Amino acid sequence: MKTLMTHLSLLICLIVALSNCSILPKAQPSAVHDLGYSNSDAPSLIKVPSQQAPITVEASKWLLDNRIRYRLLYADPTEVRFYSLDRWIAPPPELFEQLLNASGKHWTKALTINLHVFEQQFTMAKQAKVVMYFTATTTHAHVDKVIKQDFHLHLPCPTPDAKGAVSGFTLLTRQAIDKIQAWLEETRE
Repeated sequence: MKTLMTHLSLLICLIVALSNCSILPKAQPSAVHDLGYSNSDAPSLIKVPSQQAPITVEASKWLLDNRIRYRLLYADPTEVRFYSLDRWIAPPPELFEQLLNASGKHWTKALTINLHVFEQQFTMAKQAKVVMYFTATTTHAHVDKVIKQDFHLHLPCPTPDAKGAVSGFTLLTRQAIDKIQAWLEETRE
């Protein structure tokens, strides 16, 4: 009986191996994402106006890698997690800076952005939002005075996964650019 069970076990293993392990889930391919530059131009093809004021985006060292971060606020709000198969093509500060330069907006004053938060947050297992907090710094138009503005932006994700995070950040960063431009317009007055 023991020999029969051993042969049966070997037969099952052989069938599984010959069927190309179809009972096991297929490994998903990894993906690299950007923020969807306009017209999919390569960064080297983006023309920044010659009179363009310098734009820099800085961040704390934990945002200087290309992992897509998320948090399960409903389960463990202090734990930062990362998607294993999806990554940014560059760190978020670099992507945001590049997007600011590629936006087609004419920035008349030097601008420094300090990125504090750039993550997806799950409020429930099937509900997530993308969150972006940053401080913009420039000088007032009429006096040589440094002015700062904090921006706290969030947007629901279309899906509660990495793809939803990327889609959400693509929209949210464009909203951030519009809000920065509106704020800069206010500082002219």
